[in-house]
Amino acid sequence: MITTRSVLVKVALWFGLVFTLQANAVAPVPELLKAQASAPKPEAVSWMLVEQSTGWVLAENNADKRIPPASLSKIMTSYVVFEALKNGTISLDDKVRISEKAWKTGGSRMFLKVDTIATIEELIKGLIVQSGNDAAVSLAEYVAGDVVTFAEIMNQTAARLGMTNSHFTNPNGLPDPDHYTTARDLMILTTRMIEDFPDYYAWYSEKEYTYNDITQNNRNRLLWLNENVDGVKTGHTQEAGYCLIGSAVEDNMRLTAIVIGAQSDRARVRYVESLLRYGYNYYEHVPVYQRGDSVTQVPVYKGATATAAATVTDDVNILVPRGKSDQLTAKITTQKNLVAPVALNSQVGTLAVYFADSQIKETPLVIMQQIETGSIWIQLFDSLKLWWQE
Repeated sequence: MITTRSVLVKVALWFGLVFTLQANAVAPVPELLKAQASAPKPEAVSWMLVEQSTGWVLAENNADKRIPPASLSKIMTSYVVFEALKNGTISLDDKVRISEKAWKTGGSRMFLKVDTIATIEELIKGLIVQSGNDAAVSLAEYVAGDVVTFAEIMNQTAARLGMTNSHFTNPNGLPDPDHYTTARDLMILTTRMIEDFPDYYAWYSEKEYTYNDITQNNRNRLLWLNENVDGVKTGHTQEAGYCLIGSAVEDNMRLTAIVIGAQSDRARVRYVESLLRYGYNYYEHVPVYQRGDSVTQVPVYKGATATAAATVTDDVNILVPRGKSDQLTAKITTQKNLVAPVALNSQVGTLAVYFADSQIKETPLVIMQQIETGSIWIQLFDSLKLWWQE
């Protein structure tokens, strides 16, 4: 059945975005943990290399320079569409009638025909794999009613993600003076895409897609050149130059590299590949603890249970120069004389991670259970123990 997006659906999507997105940022790798070898220096307008689990920037240049994003804009388009899928305002098998506006859209296309029907899933694959500008317009019109409203949602999404230097006017990246972003903002968006929508992100690794009996290859040539690469997207206009975001997983470490404004397709591929190789050659990822892991047992006085597990609330991942993980140590500090009742998620200590005797990270330890007061005899006995300790 063909459906029409109503004002009510637009409002639901808008508020779903406002209340579910959280700011995300990337940060420089601590000076102590920098590799001794210098990173490559691509001949491009700007570039950036980031490790996913820590958000640490391993290399960058002109990362805050405003640039026209070209088809890299479609990463934001797909993110907004994925949010709509997650919120239930659309589904993958929804049928979309192709408008004349979408059909007439120039540039790269998936070759949609006016007044024909395509599913949301087909349009997403046409957007991601074939980089279809017509697919971008069709998705925007279906999700938000028109391109202008969709662009407003793109900008709201960018603000919630912490993309502070971006503004979108269309879903496909065709040139517009008011359509811009930065390498840093694109990195924030890409890392959130990979983290928030891993199942949908898998489409970015598809090497080809056939629609309307026309097979087109993914323009990201890194997918053929490096088996560890699983995305992300190319972009090119005369204003933007040749752009590429590449992401790979090797040795359980995900690195993402962005190159903006290279001189050719060959150059952007070479530069992104060199940045990724630098990261893997000179850094290693150390998963210290995973979210919910028990770090230590904490004594509980006057409680129904005598001890409780102190756990980490988030993954504790560290990036170190390759070959130096043996210089990592940890120190656990817990609260003394913890007395019941203890509320769920109460902080009871901290975990500090050190590299070469310098603290590089601290994370809270919490009790992930509610501990009620014990029997009267337990309370009396523990009162004596506490009195004796004093």
